[in-house]
Amino acid sequence: MDAARPSENRTISTRCCIVGGGPAGMMLGYLLGRAGVDTIVLEKHADFFRDFRGDTVHPSTMQVMDELGLIDDFLKVPHDELQRLEACFGKTRLRIADVGRTGAKHPFIAFMPQWDFLNFLRDKGRRFPSLRVMMSTEATGLIHDGDRVAGVRARGANGAIEIRAELTVACDGRHSIIRPSAGLKIEEIGAPMDVLWFRIGKSAETESVFARIEAGRMMVMLDRGTYWQCAYVIVKGHYDEIKARGIEALRSDLVTLAPSLRSNIADVKNWDDVKLLTVAVNRLKRWTRPGLLCIGDAAHAMSPVGGVGVNIAVQDAVAAANLLAEKLASDGAVSEDDLAAVQRRREFPMRMTQGMQVIVQNNIVNAALNPGSGPFKPPLFARIVNAVPWLQGLTAKFIAVGVRPEHVHSPKA
Repeated sequence: MDAARPSENRTISTRCCIVGGGPAGMMLGYLLGRAGVDTIVLEKHADFFRDFRGDTVHPSTMQVMDELGLIDDFLKVPHDELQRLEACFGKTRLRIADVGRTGAKHPFIAFMPQWDFLNFLRDKGRRFPSLRVMMSTEATGLIHDGDRVAGVRARGANGAIEIRAELTVACDGRHSIIRPSAGLKIEEIGAPMDVLWFRIGKSAETESVFARIEAGRMMVMLDRGTYWQCAYVIVKGHYDEIKARGIEALRSDLVTLAPSLRSNIADVKNWDDVKLLTVAVNRLKRWTRPGLLCIGDAAHAMSPVGGVGVNIAVQDAVAAANLLAEKLASDGAVSEDDLAAVQRRREFPMRMTQGMQVIVQNNIVNAALNPGSGPFKPPLFARIVNAVPWLQGLTAKFIAVGVRPEHVHSPKA
């Protein structure tokens, strides 16, 4: 599956060139390789280890793994599991979702480092001779044949490469270089927040609270067994102001919000331990050009609300393989209408999910970060969901299973 380093100025031909080795790219590569489609995945880094990679794997993704016969091995990869989501709104603790009530075959959210998730797909894909993953190989631009995209130019460890392909798929994230190269226009939805990302060690004390929201402060805490992975939400563009107050002021804010962090708060030693994640919510108006398809964050950047990014990307990849793999495997030409069918299939779930995220951003996040007078009060819908347990299954289903989840129908060679 891993390609040898190419010689300088080499030209390679393939049926499908996937730009980007994230969840969308690696899952699509796996599915096309499984279908016997000659496929190359380009990943600009030498490994998958990155900050800011989402690590929430939802039941929808585990269902895909199950349908591929991979679930038993997948669940052997170290991970933590969460079934119920509870939040503290001021001093009021409410249960807002229960994945156990969704009816999903795997009724929990798995927290797994994304590099482990991607390495798993790469290792399992090695069995497919038609799939090559080229690490340390960065796409630098598109190759055009008239109006049609005919592949990509790239640079590897040994120099320039041209990869000619019947289909190019941009999976290179929210900072895609393929997207602007194709002249595709972005619709910005916007987000009122950015996120500070850091780890704090976990004492023997534990708790099931997933999010804490108070007037002027908000934080999500992911239980990773021996430590808390924390996402401290701040007003967009205010990082420099927070940094200017000093690391002690940040630590004080964190302990005030989550007293259970006090015993290990010194783990946040300095600003090198705090990473800034700039939040964006946007989407392409058109995901395609002749010979080119964008999926995942390259087509629609998701808010961190709900932790859906990895799973939406996987769903895009499954839909793309379902609709395109058979034609690619048979050496048939892939028309622009074939590619547009992927957008038609996936646009409604994406818009519904982004719509939910915007509602949460506007009605909870924005209210928390721009407080009025008095303590923060739980929104009415959260109080209703807490009081009616079966509603907790509906909220969990929207987040963890998603709108119109995809199932694997692509062929197996």
